Amino acid sequence: MDAELMQREFMYPGHVACPGCGAAIAMRFLLKALGEKTVMIIPACCWSIIAGPYPQSALKTPIIHCAFETAASTASGVRAALDMLGDTETTVVAWAGDGGTFDIGFQALSGAVERNDNFLYVCYDNEAYMNTGIQRSSSTPYGAWTMTTPGRDWKKMRKKNIVEILAAHRIPYVATASIAYPDDFIRKAKKAKEIKGSRFLHVYTTCPTGWRIPSEISIKIARMAVQTNIFPLYEVEDGTRYTINYRPREYLVREYFRMQGRFRHLTDKDLDQIQKMVDEDWQRLLSKAGQG
Repeated sequence: MDAELMQREFMYPGHVACPGCGAAIAMRFLLKALGEKTVMIIPACCWSIIAGPYPQSALKTPIIHCAFETAASTASGVRAALDMLGDTETTVVAWAGDGGTFDIGFQALSGAVERNDNFLYVCYDNEAYMNTGIQRSSSTPYGAWTMTTPGRDWKKMRKKNIVEILAAHRIPYVATASIAYPDDFIRKAKKAKEIKGSRFLHVYTTCPTGWRIPSEISIKIARMAVQTNIFPLYEVEDGTRYTINYRPREYLVREYFRMQGRFRHLTDKDLDQIQKMVDEDWQRLLSKAGQG
């Protein structure tokens, strides 16, 4: 990260995120990349609380708070309004969690990107409905404990592949990013800012509260997700051109899972099954990038 970006801050101190919150770290990096000419559209999610109660805000950019399912449709409307005013410089960002993206807000998102509406959609993914008490979403990974998948009823369905779904819409730009790799994250955010049409960033954001981890290892967990191939860093342009941005060390997934309380119930057999799933997904991605 260059010195200028290190000095630029568009978040005030005093937000109300939990200690170690990956979503707060992700917002800080995003705004460093996009700058002050940005409008944030935030539906019901952790960040509708983190920003602080009206009329106060932890962000130095305008915020529009909207209903849980309407981040993308609200962003479309704001973009249309700015265009009518002749403002082509302001970046419109829909910023939503995995529940408001993978599930509740997906209809509006799919409709907006099918029209190729000109905004950036960022999903900060903490893999459950954390703001309302740690309920499973379709982003919750196979094997995870949540309040709605407790005990022996841990989630036995695989995580929805939101990047592939968005890439199938053939929008100009889709990419993954992680709070543990800020240079890659900021580069992708800057790249997305310069592209016209629908852009989508899927950002991996740890949640110490929901994942049952100490707050001080939040970044370490995010790094392990990349290093085990659980969360690869890559880009898809125009739905067809895949670029893998980082070749990980390919640690065993059990090294990642054993660090988190939400996976404490898994057996060695379960972890072997998950390793097989991760290996299959990685080989499929390599093939799409022409490296298989």
